[in-house]
Amino acid sequence: MRKTLKLSMFLIALVAAFSSCSKQMGPLSSDLFKCTPNPLEAKAGKVEATIEGTIPAKYFNKKAEVTVTPVMVFEGKEVASAPVYLQGEKVKANNQVINYKEGGKVVVPASFTYEEGMRSSELYLTFKVKVGSKEYSIPRVKVADGVVSTSEIATAAAATPAIAPDKFQRIIKDAYKANIMFLIQQANLRASELKSKSVTDLQKNIKSTSVAANQKLTGVEVSSYASPDGGMKLNTTLAEKREKNTLDYLKKELKKSKVNTTLDSKFTAEDWDGFKELMEKSNIQDKELVLRVLSTYQDPEEREKQIKNISAAFSTIADEILPQLRRSRLTASYEIIGKSDEEIAKLAKENPKALNVEELLYAATIPGADKAAIYKSATEIYPSDFRGFNNLGVVNYQQGKIAEATSLFNKAKSISASAPEVSMNLGLVALNNKETANAEQLFGKAAGASTLSEALGTLYLRKGEYAKAVSAFGDTKSNNAAVAQILVKDYNKAKSTLSAVATPDATTSYLMAIVGARTNNESMVLSNLKDAVSKNSAMAKKAATDIEFAKFTKNADFLKLLK
Repeated sequence: MRKTLKLSMFLIALVAAFSSCSKQMGPLSSDLFKCTPNPLEAKAGKVEATIEGTIPAKYFNKKAEVTVTPVMVFEGKEVASAPVYLQGEKVKANNQVINYKEGGKVVVPASFTYEEGMRSSELYLTFKVKVGSKEYSIPRVKVADGVVSTSEIATAAAATPAIAPDKFQRIIKDAYKANIMFLIQQANLRASELKSKSVTDLQKNIKSTSVAANQKLTGVEVSSYASPDGGMKLNTTLAEKREKNTLDYLKKELKKSKVNTTLDSKFTAEDWDGFKELMEKSNIQDKELVLRVLSTYQDPEEREKQIKNISAAFSTIADEILPQLRRSRLTASYEIIGKSDEEIAKLAKENPKALNVEELLYAATIPGADKAAIYKSATEIYPSDFRGFNNLGVVNYQQGKIAEATSLFNKAKSISASAPEVSMNLGLVALNNKETANAEQLFGKAAGASTLSEALGTLYLRKGEYAKAVSAFGDTKSNNAAVAQILVKDYNKAKSTLSAVATPDATTSYLMAIVGARTNNESMVLSNLKDAVSKNSAMAKKAATDIEFAKFTKNADFLKLLK
């Protein structure tokens, strides 16, 4: 009787033990899992999350192997992330062990490449169980709803490519120059000097400029000098007389030529600056020693004394350097006045070959200009200038013709590989093609490109580095800049940026609506969504699945906008 009782108790315990190890595990409650973030968020082209879960005590089969897989469900399809493997205490493998008696904590990372349809989606955990040869699935558990995709609104296509600028100047300042030379310790004007080619050419140029239709004589200046040898008193008298004699001569010549212009004059008693400049250009023996004297001594008399002590060099200085400093320098300043905007615009349309390259490139900046036609003319008339190809590529890029733009940028690169504008624009193409590393490398070669800061801001946005993006954008007023500001929660700055966008579009209004949603401003949401939809009807469908507007899904006015 006792033996029978012991056997019965043993069989009951064996059955109980077998049952605890082999029974099928049931459904898990969603309350056991927490997803961070929730809702999910698109960042740097990815949707990433961490799901933390608790396996209850006396739940996990000691012999079970469980594959836990995050699955994103959207638009009738499923995309799986990398699975996590769990095992019971009696399984001989190298996965995380979940204790039967105590249960355990699990962490499941999830990562998906962002797709537009994920805006309206559900994130589940699926559980595939294997116990020996038996396999079955536990009902999936939902851990998150939808993806905030505001970061994806920023695109490389919306960034501003870099125009290679023209160097057109409507007024070009220039001058005619001539020297009248004097003998040592003399101030009289010699006939040979007044008849020299430089002086006679200057007189002719002054006269022709004064009557030219596209030129303006702005003044003539006389600067008279004495060489730094001799005493200061003597040199001052000499320089002053040279100035007076030259000025009197010019007055007579201008009157004779009937030229009316301002006439200024000045004199320098000892031309040490001119002396230093000529010494630096010379090959005179002991040149460095002489230059050292100039830097060491500031007193003119001491300078002269020390230089004369360098006997080997001084005789050459006296013969070659000092005579060049005994002079009056004549400078006739004038302006060349270029074509008017009206003239340039007309020629760009009717006869572009009549314009030089700077005028032709400038023509594209005149309001109302046909930029594409003008830049095309530039590529044909001036094919060795990279700017025409680069700038025509910019026009194509802004029209969404990325392939055509890429070809033109590459042509520009073949002409001038070091042009910063070309590197920057090819970087935008790379960023548009999601070649982030290549884009970053190209931007590194684009220092000096006018819109580089905006391009870098867009790059950092695509990398998910939002604070860096805000810093790079600076005061840029663009949709992309506003996206960065929204993502760092600087809503006042985002609102200010969007209000200042030069050419606001549907995206501008849509982003303003998002600012309204995040700041609980219902009227701001509705008015801007209405404007966005009026500019682009596709914005209605976008707003209908955008979690940014989740709190408005029961608002009648909001729903009316989406119809």
